[in-house]
This record gives sequence, C-alpha cells and structure tokens, in this order.
Amino acid sequence: MTRVRAARAPRRPAGRRSPWVVPLAVLLVLVGVFAMGAGLGRTAGPLEWASAADVDRPGGGAGPEPATSRPVSLAVPAIGVAAAIAPVGQARDGSIAVPPLERADETGWYDRGPVPGDPGPAVIVGHVDTRAGPSVFVDLHRLRPGDPIEVTRADGSVVGFRVDSVERFAKDQLPAERVYGDSGPAGLRLITCGGAWVGGRTGYADNVIAFATRT
Repeated sequence: MTRVRAARAPRRPAGRRSPWVVPLAVLLVLVGVFAMGAGLGRTAGPLEWASAADVDRPGGGAGPEPATSRPVSLAVPAIGVAAAIAPVGQARDGSIAVPPLERADETGWYDRGPVPGDPGPAVIVGHVDTRAGPSVFVDLHRLRPGDPIEVTRADGSVVGFRVDSVERFAKDQLPAERVYGDSGPAGLRLITCGGAWVGGRTGYADNVIAFATRT
C-alpha cells in the first residue's frame, strides 16, 4: 500500500509543547495486521501537529509518563463495551500500535497523546474483528450523539464523555486536525475500521471514528 505522508507541521510559538510526542521520521499512523483480518489501517496522523522540538525518542518505546493517572478501562454501554485499556505507543515503522490480536477485546490508548480527561483529544483504538470473529469495536458505528462513554483511570477516578458524532472516512482522507488537533477542551476519539473489505495491507477501506467531549 502507498504510504500516506503527513504535512509538515507549522512552527509553534516558543515554549508551547504539543501533547503529541512523535518521532520526526514518523510519516504513518494507525497500523493493523490486515493479513490476519484485523487492524486499523494507515492514515494521516499526529506528525502534522508535532514540531522538531517535540522529538525526544525514537519510535517503538513507551511514551512519557503522564502527569494524570493513566486510563485502565473503557465503558460504552450503548454498544455493550466494557474493556480494558492498555497503553500503546509507536510501532517499529513509527505508526501508532494497536493491541495484539490475542487481546482483540482490549482497547489501546495512544500514550503519546493526552490522557482521557486532560485538555485536547485523547485517542483510543480497537480492532473491529479478527479471523476468530467480532472484536471490541465491532459496533462502534452504531453509537449516536449523546451516548455516554466512561473512562476509568488507575487512581480510581472516572471521566465521562458524550458522543458528538460518529463518522466514517476513507483511510487516505482522515481529518487529521479534528482527530489530533491539540487545542480545545478535553475530548475523546474512538477509532476502528469500517467500510468495504479490500484486503492486503489496507484491510477495510475506511476508519470509523466516534468523536466525544468531556461532560
């Protein structure tokens, strides 16, 4: 599959740091294992919102320790999701990793972005299916505006969100600013695959994204 190059980031005022900490060489995000019938696919990504000043480690390592207690579980009652959350960082190719296929009912929080509940959009990814059957976000497309989402953090605090919209985008047309933009109130992005199955490294043609804001 042709790689999607992210646009060069605009210069930020001195002293302002993006919550997205990514390697400068990262040109791809959201990778899945489509040969196994699962995953998220490759789209435009957070490099568009990172400057050279944000670079502090090569891909593949853990993100910086967040100041806020990290998320540990996700509840989306409208679609029957009650799932563990594990941190995911950079895959070897510099993309956002996803939970391993043997834990396809687990979700992954991108630990180089905001913690859910902190300012800016936090990203949680999950598989739609595997060869074994449906996975954690198989019904993500069924969410409706106003549906509640809860994220429990390791310190026991619970952060509530409400769905604003659920939208589907071709993987080469992801609205990166809406997904990764680092300004504004606390938000949440739940992301999985959708659309037609096209196979190969692409897998499903689209990404399904639930946009939510903190209540």
